[in-house]
Amino acid sequence: MASVSLLVNGREITADIDPRALLVEFLREHLRLTGTHVGCDTSQCGACVVHLDGKAVKSCTTLAVQADGGSVTTIEGLANNGQLHPMQEAFRDNHGLQCGFCTPGMIMTSVDMVHRLGSDLDETTIRHELEGNICRCTGYHNIVKSVAAGAKAMAEDGMQQAAE
Repeated sequence: MASVSLLVNGREITADIDPRALLVEFLREHLRLTGTHVGCDTSQCGACVVHLDGKAVKSCTTLAVQADGGSVTTIEGLANNGQLHPMQEAFRDNHGLQCGFCTPGMIMTSVDMVHRLGSDLDETTIRHELEGNICRCTGYHNIVKSVAAGAKAMAEDGMQQAAE
């Protein structure tokens, strides 16, 4: 067993885990944070994206022990005091989801995109940045629209540069 201590959605967590446990397994099975999904197990689909120390990572190929001492934010940790994060609101308001399976990873990737590139994102940039996230239901049109709207809302809320 390996011991890990980390901050998950602002909560201090210490646990003994199998050193081979993936971060996605730790989040879903040990912490019951089931918004992070396992879609492909090969790091191709992006359904498992979370933020580790403020950067988007695919948790299906990250060992939980690699997060030791770090800070993890999942889709459940984006909302603040019962208020959806601006990117979550944008996906809801612009119909950026259909079945919803890919949505948490899309949102986490999109928030990271805004933090890295700013809020003035064009369609080409958004589509390029989302290449590591797969949606099998939509044609991506409303996802791109949602990301653009969420980026603008994040800038208006002053969250573009906010640390998680």
